[in-house]
Amino acid sequence: MHERRSPLDRYINQVPAGTVEWIGLRPRRREPLLSVTKAYAVAEHGLEGDHRMSKTPGSGRQVTLISQEFIDQIAAHMSLPSIKPARLRRNIVVSGINLNALRRQRFRVGKALFEATQLCHPCARMEQELGSGGVVAMLGYGGLCARIIEAGVIACGDAVLPEPAL
Repeated sequence: MHERRSPLDRYINQVPAGTVEWIGLRPRRREPLLSVTKAYAVAEHGLEGDHRMSKTPGSGRQVTLISQEFIDQIAAHMSLPSIKPARLRRNIVVSGINLNALRRQRFRVGKALFEATQLCHPCARMEQELGSGGVVAMLGYGGLCARIIEAGVIACGDAVLPEPAL
């Protein structure tokens, strides 16, 4: 059993399910993300095939998530018609769920159990990727960092389900 630490705990049962839209793995640091249809989430490490897996055992930044709704907002701030998910360097794109409501919460993606640990703030690389103003456009829309509590396969089309508070 785990101890929850968020005032949102009492509302977690009201968060609707979301859907996995895209999964990306980066084999090595600073390389482009590879789009995959499924991945294996390794408990306390990260996504198999992603370079962060060997760097982040036990950390709160094993996986990064962003919503399609956030991506659309970033594109609007940048006056772009759209942004391909790989450009934002997050591992999982979801839709239909407010990721901010999952902060410090546990949730299931496919067969794996995740715990959102912190907001995923944009880095200076977003200026290179999106152009001038990229970091500012992403403020508040960078998504979440998470750690993997229970291993399992995740795939595009899987539900993203908040884990009920204890």
